[in-house]
Amino acid sequence: MVEVKNFNREKNIVSTREKHLIIGAGFVGLGMAQALKAADIPYDQVDASDDIGGNWYHGVYETAHIISSRNITQFTHFPMPDSYPDFPSAQNMRDYLNSFADHFDLRQHIQLNRTVSYLRPVENNLWEVTFTNGEQHLYKGVLMCNGHHWCKRFPKFAGEFDGEIIHTKDYKHPNQLRGKRVLVIGGGNSACDVAAEAARVGTKCVLSMRESVWFIPKTFAGVPVANSIEGRSPEWYQRLMVYLLIRLTFGKHENYGLPKPQHRLFEKHPTVNSEVPYYIKHGRIIPKPGVSRLAGEAVEFVDGSRETFDLIVCGTGYYVSYPFLPPELHRVEGSVVKCYADSFLDDYKGLYFIGWGQPRGGVGSIIAAYAPLFARYLQLQDEINVPLGLVFKEMGQKLPKTHLADPQQFFKGYERANLLFNQFEKKAHQIDRKYPNFSNRTLPGCVVKSC
Repeated sequence: MVEVKNFNREKNIVSTREKHLIIGAGFVGLGMAQALKAADIPYDQVDASDDIGGNWYHGVYETAHIISSRNITQFTHFPMPDSYPDFPSAQNMRDYLNSFADHFDLRQHIQLNRTVSYLRPVENNLWEVTFTNGEQHLYKGVLMCNGHHWCKRFPKFAGEFDGEIIHTKDYKHPNQLRGKRVLVIGGGNSACDVAAEAARVGTKCVLSMRESVWFIPKTFAGVPVANSIEGRSPEWYQRLMVYLLIRLTFGKHENYGLPKPQHRLFEKHPTVNSEVPYYIKHGRIIPKPGVSRLAGEAVEFVDGSRETFDLIVCGTGYYVSYPFLPPELHRVEGSVVKCYADSFLDDYKGLYFIGWGQPRGGVGSIIAAYAPLFARYLQLQDEINVPLGLVFKEMGQKLPKTHLADPQQFFKGYERANLLFNQFEKKAHQIDRKYPNFSNRTLPGCVVKSC
């Protein structure tokens, strides 16, 4: 039951102190909501957009398809329709997520067009959530599932460009490229998708990469490559198999005018794309090294060459960002969130970072495995006073050093955590007794306009 109380004698705050709040109703947020609902954990869910689906609703281009296969992208407990192709489209994904929400009756807890402007710890280990309309709620905890494909990272250029510069996030339709001389900067999946589109409809396409990437084919012998390595094989074996597939399909990168990648497979996020090598061989994509400077309608590259363009598309990634957090709770270093067991802080209870990592493969199967385990952790957190992150820390777990991970390591870790949960629970209570006076340190409020 919702009650209104006067807090600090200055303002009315809606108390939902027996609930958790889920921020975001995309792939991850919906998966976490379903797990909390199944565990009878009360929650509210908000999303800043006017519909559910996250990046698949508001962030991708019309012609986008998943790069991992349907089999490993779907929630394992809610398979995609058999009519879907191996690589579903953006529309397929939107339909699927809507079906997921309807099947598990999640919409009743979702509030759309609801943006969080500030979030802070207050007395009694509660969390005060301020929305952009000025309304405030108190929650037991907050699951931050706001995604990492929205805070655009742009490169810094020397010089000026007379044409248009956009981010791949701003690209929505091939008509934006049609008949134009296009420079795409970056070697990631979105950059290469846009480059392939520009090769089809533009008058010229140049793909600029500061360093070469490993191009992994989407299929081999008619089977998605992601499916061929989805078993519980160790990473060294996966790396060997994918390397052999690359040599059997594309051959050497040098054959395309690309330098050999200077990192091992999987040490950086892979680029799963069969079209870029194809269009390079047809002269529709011209590979270039990094940009040196901009000069009017021309761009100079570090090898001394120079090309003219109408449009520059920056496929240069995103920042991991939680703009509603006070500085003391920004635990992001580069693309890594410094939290334990993927989600937990050691000095604050009730704040959870969800879905910031980037495992190879689809997110659905990973969330389907993690979300029920996370629900068990939340139930345990109700039994102890110290943060679960402190428990993990005292048990010897280290903070992450990278945002990339082998999905098989995730699955093995979750299986082990479930099998040993009773032992973990016992240890958590032991550690809890060592800190009988723990309490979240409260942080000051914020004038919403200045946050």
